[in-house]
Amino acid sequence: MKAHRPPSRPRPRRIGALAVAASALVLATAAPALAHTEVSASDSRALANNVTLTFESEAEDEGAGFTEIRTVLPKGIDPGDVKLKQAPKGWKLKPTDDGYSVGGPALAPGESAEHSVVVRQLPDATSLAFKTVDTYEGGKVSRWIEVARAGEPEPENPAPLLKLEDGKKPSKTAASDGGSAWPAVGIIIGVCLFALAGGFVLFQQRRGSGGSDTE
Repeated sequence: MKAHRPPSRPRPRRIGALAVAASALVLATAAPALAHTEVSASDSRALANNVTLTFESEAEDEGAGFTEIRTVLPKGIDPGDVKLKQAPKGWKLKPTDDGYSVGGPALAPGESAEHSVVVRQLPDATSLAFKTVDTYEGGKVSRWIEVARAGEPEPENPAPLLKLEDGKKPSKTAASDGGSAWPAVGIIIGVCLFALAGGFVLFQQRRGSGGSDTE
């Protein structure tokens, strides 16, 4: 007479697949879309001197390349206090009434435009917004000029935002991704879920191999 067979348990492979899918879902929902123009600093302290700011504009037009990047400087930074450090070959810096522009021969379609400038001194602030206007060969323009207000969601066309630390604290390189820590949190959660799934699968395999049905 056959012994009573216990209810079947979910297969380890299926459990592992569900856990991986759940991890992917967490990552997808936790990480917001990055801004198409970003800024980072060699020294992110307020009032820091001779700071290198690096701007990267992600190409949106696959049919035309960048020809100019115009930046509106935030209050506390004068156009005369900005010097070009690095830019695409043939590009030059021109001061404007409210900032500066860098431009030259058109880049290849789909190629991101990256340039760096040295600022004599950062202002005493907690964050700096650098409104940016990107121009492509043919005249197409993309404007990243919207600044999010406290408590409001990120705007559709956010300006590159650089968060500053207290000038008395140790320096730390800062990068802008819309001011959100969610991408890192999402990755950590995803890794944890994947590790838990792997441990559970191993436990089920060992449990399954440790016993068998009796006749």
